[in-house]
Amino acid sequence: MLNTEFKKKFDAEPDSFRKANIKLDFMLFMKKMDSIENVAMIGALLKVRNLEDLQSLKTPKGIAVNTEKSAVFEKSADYPGGFNTLRQEVANLFYTGGVYTETKTVKTNVAFIVEKDGSISNVHAQGDNFTFNRQAEIALYSVSEKFSPAVSKGDPVRHYLRLPLTLTIED
Repeated sequence: MLNTEFKKKFDAEPDSFRKANIKLDFMLFMKKMDSIENVAMIGALLKVRNLEDLQSLKTPKGIAVNTEKSAVFEKSADYPGGFNTLRQEVANLFYTGGVYTETKTVKTNVAFIVEKDGSISNVHAQGDNFTFNRQAEIALYSVSEKFSPAVSKGDPVRHYLRLPLTLTIED
């Protein structure tokens, strides 16, 4: 709708100087909208983190995540279409405008838990760039599909996974 309204105004303007100003106004407006959306996403991330922290206080200490390498899984947790599909979806959801870096390449490892119902929780990215880590966490929490959970002894179990991510910024 915003695109349509700006386009109407742009097309109706006969003066090329004013058209250039309309285009600049549109670009600045969209950049602010991206920024507002990013702030909202960071707020949502903080809310999810707080809820997960509160839930961990309520969870009995006897419930653990199966993270041992020696643990036997009949089936590991998997994303529909596989990890390459997950990686592509995270890349599509990633807001690169929210990453501030002096280097051309930034990396992170995103650790998360696939719950028994296939949802993800406890997403934590660890890398050298704080803003890249936060954007990676937001993108992973935003994926559209649920995982198929890991299975051990015929029952779905919580499973700990890692997703390494790299962003190369081109000039």
